[in-house]
Amino acid sequence: QVQLVESGGGLVQAGGSLRLSCVASGTSFIITSGSWYRQAPGKQRELVAALSSGGRANFLDSVAGRFAISTDNARKTLFLQMNSLKPDDTARYYCVAWIGSSNYGGQGTQVTVSS
Repeated sequence: QVQLVESGGGLVQAGGSLRLSCVASGTSFIITSGSWYRQAPGKQRELVAALSSGGRANFLDSVAGRFAISTDNARKTLFLQMNSLKPDDTARYYCVAWIGSSNYGGQGTQVTVSS
């Protein structure tokens, strides 16, 4: 059974950094493409960053220049490097990835940025 498990969230002060990881297990297939979403209480889920199969990255305007998305060489882990964090970045972050011919999502990891 394919699973995506996120980790790396936590409490950080404004201006700090966190690196989120999303590990794929239960499959021999690699992560073809992936995305990170976030949802704050009372707000809609929004796409934060996406990485295409060709390596092209796209970002939400409010995080562009501060966040980076990547995979490990084995393409089994999707990362989200978050720098210069702001209180507005506080949310639960979820990864979504295409593995083989299917799309999978994780349970999320909480990021809280204090001012």
